[in-house]
Amino acid sequence: MTAAVCVDVGSTYTKACRIDLSTGVMLGRAEVPTTAASDVLAGLDAAVAAVSDDKTDHLYVCSSAGGGLRLAVVGYEALVTAEAGHRVGLSAGAQVVHVASGLLDGRAVTALRASRPDVILLVGGTDGGDSSVLMHNARRLSTSRLRVPVVVAGNADTSHLAAGLLAARNISVTVTGNVLPRIGVLDPGPARAAIRDVFLRHVIGGKRLSRGGRFASLVRAATPDAVLAGVELLADLTGTGVLVVDVGGATTDVYSALVPDAELTEGPRRDVAGTLWRARTVEGDLGVAAGAAGTVAAATAEKLALPETGLPPTPESDRSLAAAAAIVALRRHARGHSPGPGEPRTGGRDLRDVRLVVGSGGVLRHGGGRYVLEAVLADTAGGWAAPVTARTVVDERYVLAAAGLLAIDHRDAAAALVNTL
Repeated sequence: MTAAVCVDVGSTYTKACRIDLSTGVMLGRAEVPTTAASDVLAGLDAAVAAVSDDKTDHLYVCSSAGGGLRLAVVGYEALVTAEAGHRVGLSAGAQVVHVASGLLDGRAVTALRASRPDVILLVGGTDGGDSSVLMHNARRLSTSRLRVPVVVAGNADTSHLAAGLLAARNISVTVTGNVLPRIGVLDPGPARAAIRDVFLRHVIGGKRLSRGGRFASLVRAATPDAVLAGVELLADLTGTGVLVVDVGGATTDVYSALVPDAELTEGPRRDVAGTLWRARTVEGDLGVAAGAAGTVAAATAEKLALPETGLPPTPESDRSLAAAAAIVALRRHARGHSPGPGEPRTGGRDLRDVRLVVGSGGVLRHGGGRYVLEAVLADTAGGWAAPVTARTVVDERYVLAAAGLLAIDHRDAAAALVNTL
């Protein structure tokens, strides 16, 4: 039998599962504390040993330990290319910690540096369009004290010139396809792949999670990127809209894969920053442990009933916090966001036609899933339209991340695995 062990190294727990690659059947799974305080390899090896002693098993690893990937976006115009870069960064599994638009000046560079990005996504201009802002921003970055990798995904006619300015100052730079080759057309694939590659080459090792290079060589993706790949596979197989809400201790992530609407892609209602049919948002202020205070504050701002809190936490208080975090995160995901005070919202998602809603996260897996998902679907006062006729399920076995890891090399096994949800 040929098998693979898929491992998700999280900030708190490291999860492993063993998959039969001929059938997609999960043969076993284990969960151990992540050993980030010493060396994450200790926890990873323990998790692998708990599910398999076969040294011939393939090993696939994703990681969000150490805070995952922190991405800053520098764009041309807030409502167009900067917004497009923001959406692509989220879809690449990054936590977008800063978005800047227009000509960078000293104050803007200071704010960018203060956000402590691991990677900068530099975008600007449609292909054949204006190139002055992209070149100006590349020049400012090249002379700043920021020394983090840069992915250039702007005007194709100028990207290599902008990259040359950065490379001349010994800044690691990658050139890829324009995230917005023309108005209303969003092309996330090349930039998403480039961000993933930079994450693997530069960020994982830079987190100092492990001594030596073995851990960096094992990791194939940021965990959110692997989960989104699993969501995309599930949507492809079902042919319908899929929505996933993942409530963690510190953050709450929402993923949605929608069926494309021609009117929104080419018609008069199209978004100038393009429509991302497979998308993710991350809410860094919503959670049930480190993010509990943020969840209470956000629930208050949204005029929700205050979630229960408890010291020590109880299953009931965790469930209440998880429901509030999920509701607020989904409202934000569906409504979109405003780049600045008084500016219109962009990036909203119409989730009414979603047919499958998946819950994830420790609280949902340990008995709170039904309560949380029912609360989400009953939310009628948040400025978004909930799915009308959706089936709900909890990803109790970490299927989505494992399927996403396997999707490229073993698509049939990944498809069989994700179909068990």
